[in-house]
Amino acid sequence: MAKYLYKLGSWASRKRRQVLFGWIVILIVAAIGVGSAGITFKNDMSIPGTKAEKAMDVMNKEFSHGEDSGGQIKLIFKAPEGKTLESPSTHKKIQDILDLVPEDKAVESIASPYQTGTISKNKEIGYATITYKVSADDVTDASKNKIKDIAKLAKKSGIQTEIGGTVAFSHVKIGGASELVGIIIAFGILVFTFASFLTAGIPIITAIIGLGIGAMGILISSNFFSVQATSLSLATMIGLAVGIDYALFIISRHRQQLAQGLDVRESIALATGTAGSAVVFAGLTVIVALCGLSVVGIPFLTSMGLSAAFSVLVVMLVSITLVPALLGMFGHRLIPKRKKHLTSNKSLINKKTNESNRWGRFVTRYPVLIVLVCLIVTAIISSPVLHMELGLPDNGMKSKETIERRAYDLMAEGFGAGINGPLVVVLDGSKSADPQSAFAKVEKELSELPNVSSITPPSPNQSGEFAMVTVLPKTGPNDSKTKDLVTNIREQGEKINKDEKVKLMVTGSTAVNIDISDKLSEALPQFAALIVIFALLLLMVVFRSILVPIKAVLGFLMTLIATLGFSVFVLQDGHFIDFFGIPEAGPLLNFMPVLTTGILFGLAMDYEVFLVSRMREDYTHLKDAKKSILSSLKHSGPVVTAAGLIMVSVFASFIFAEDATMKATGLSMAFGVLFDAFIVRMTLVPAVMTLLGKSAWYLPKWLDRSLPNIDVEGESIKNIAEDNIK
Repeated sequence: MAKYLYKLGSWASRKRRQVLFGWIVILIVAAIGVGSAGITFKNDMSIPGTKAEKAMDVMNKEFSHGEDSGGQIKLIFKAPEGKTLESPSTHKKIQDILDLVPEDKAVESIASPYQTGTISKNKEIGYATITYKVSADDVTDASKNKIKDIAKLAKKSGIQTEIGGTVAFSHVKIGGASELVGIIIAFGILVFTFASFLTAGIPIITAIIGLGIGAMGILISSNFFSVQATSLSLATMIGLAVGIDYALFIISRHRQQLAQGLDVRESIALATGTAGSAVVFAGLTVIVALCGLSVVGIPFLTSMGLSAAFSVLVVMLVSITLVPALLGMFGHRLIPKRKKHLTSNKSLINKKTNESNRWGRFVTRYPVLIVLVCLIVTAIISSPVLHMELGLPDNGMKSKETIERRAYDLMAEGFGAGINGPLVVVLDGSKSADPQSAFAKVEKELSELPNVSSITPPSPNQSGEFAMVTVLPKTGPNDSKTKDLVTNIREQGEKINKDEKVKLMVTGSTAVNIDISDKLSEALPQFAALIVIFALLLLMVVFRSILVPIKAVLGFLMTLIATLGFSVFVLQDGHFIDFFGIPEAGPLLNFMPVLTTGILFGLAMDYEVFLVSRMREDYTHLKDAKKSILSSLKHSGPVVTAAGLIMVSVFASFIFAEDATMKATGLSMAFGVLFDAFIVRMTLVPAVMTLLGKSAWYLPKWLDRSLPNIDVEGESIKNIAEDNIK
């Protein structure tokens, strides 16, 4: 692989203008494609085949007012202080407001609180339901603005009015402050690392071009596949971080070689062949890990994984082609001002590695102590994972400034927390001799279950063989007691089915949430096992070692549990949520453990490859395990440090995003990379490698002969470089 990348780097530096022009043309064509095709995001987070989804399918089939009916908006009213909704003046004002709604021809029907009785017990809060002729996703901005204007009029008349329902008024913003903040911080780190504004600008430019093409491709694909807005945000987050890092590694190697006196074009080719090989391997590892999310069998996770993988693929290709081209354009202007004098150019190939830095000497002097400290720190940070709860974010976890949160709180104030997460129970009495009598018994038994606030009478379908009841819990959608109620209904349903021949099926947001969490919990061990086996085999091929891959995988598992523990500590337990700008504490995103496993695996292997491949490269020449560790920490350590800080800054910038999913993901990924880069790779790995010594590089000869040689260290181009230097 190194030989081909060496030739690619040489070609790109010679054809630099054509390469730059080619990528710009691709970016422009992609932008035109987005303008022509448009954007069609889907917000479906369901998992086909779960109990709640099956119940939803039955409901849609047997009842005309299932999921496929028109979108609904709830206008929620609170009477002025000292009055009720039934006060004549308040009643008249609300009725006058609702009379304005039919002016929008997209409205199918209006259910006034006075008609349906949707008024709280104290008569102070109630809501009207507006049903549209189209689905919730197809309700136009004009219709939404009409409702906003009506709500403003109601507020002016002294009636607090909020907007809820199935029609979304807030959307995930594509691009914005988060990406800009990450880029600015990354640029600052690059300027400090390279001591050059010119050099620091190259990774930013290439990452933006690669990210732009990747994002455009995802937007175009949204017209043909089910793609969520969060998939684009996740792809942007990962693509920007790795795009800057990959360019950083190649440029750092190039500048080191220029400082040693190597010719510009030869240095570009050699940097692309060596550091570029590590970039390609690391990139493919991230891509495989992200694509591996598809094996979980959950559509929205597959979309997220494939979108992010495509973004990484594009920035990786940009790194090994456009970066060499730009290096060729700037030529000698990238040579570090503080050049290191070497006695001869041959020292590039056979350099002495007795140089070390303070960190390297410290780690190799106290390896046992450092390993123990790392294990203790990991155990402390990971401990909260023992009480981890999974769920999906609801409107109650949004900022209090959002439309959805204000509606959520007002509904809970008037009707109890359970109003925001009602459970729909579908009753299948097709095998019962007397369905109506059986339905009545079911209603009575369900009403006696713990944590039930109220239950509606059975509503039969046209055939009379099916019925629906709505169970209102006393607690909110993400409360553990509500989840226990779903479990109790399903367990009670098994008994009822035996006695009354009525099958109970529970659906609704809470039931869907539980089923998704259970499905993901089942998938996590399988996915983690797949990742671990893949890592062991892949790293064995790369490093020609048995112990190094085992050490790398154990380090990854430490990072994973520490990241989940930190996430529980902040997001679920609520520590430092004000500092991080998180509106409310709540359960972890139910897909976060699987998503974190896939992303962190790829990124952790990035740093493992960049750091340990340098150790192996030096060990191959010197046959001195300790010197190879010191050399790697001296030469690759600062680059890995800068790369880690850049990735942390990019991920952390997404904490400022409005979307709760991106906030949580950004926080978790930022901590995960911080922990992996500095606790595991820069501290634990060299300490363990010191303890292992030469045995770290042991591989049975028969196995060495059987494994393919992908040459990440660039051994195949050393002779070419030697000849060119002479």
